[in-house]
Amino acid sequence: MARCAICDKGPKFGNNVSHANNRTRRVWLPNLRRVKIATPEGNRRITVCTRCLSAGKVVKAVVKA
Repeated sequence: MARCAICDKGPKFGNNVSHANNRTRRVWLPNLRRVKIATPEGNRRITVCTRCLSAGKVVKAVVKA
């Protein structure tokens, strides 16, 4: 399972709890996107969570048309 390259956010583990208090294991996954970023060495593709994207912690690479 992947992690955010900026904030290191990853999967969280816990239980589904039913009305009858039955417990089954489950996983909460972060909302990750593969984006192309601009670095001094050139463009790179990294995995970033949408929270870091919307906060502006990543500078996206300019796509040439």
